[in-house]
Amino acid sequence: MPSLQTALPPELANNVIRLYRECLRRAKYVGHQKQNTKLLVDMVRQQFKNNKNETDPEKIQKMKDDAARGLINHILYEAEMLSGRKFSKTT
Repeated sequence: MPSLQTALPPELANNVIRLYRECLRRAKYVGHQKQNTKLLVDMVRQQFKNNKNETDPEKIQKMKDDAARGLINHILYEAEMLSGRKFSKTT
């Protein structure tokens, strides 16, 4: 079975690896604050492990977009909590 690095185009594989690392960093950060680091890190690892054999570039891009959106939402949430003001409109 080919590794992620050889099964996908290099730019896609590298982005997935960077996204994985950023998701793990964010999970550790949030987990440290909420005292559930292992649970969150395991959840991130499990999600990536469940999809590690996916080779369809469109599906991979959608999963990457979903993960990136989640990271951005968390960063905005943290910024709102620190600043005390809302950055997004709620309808």
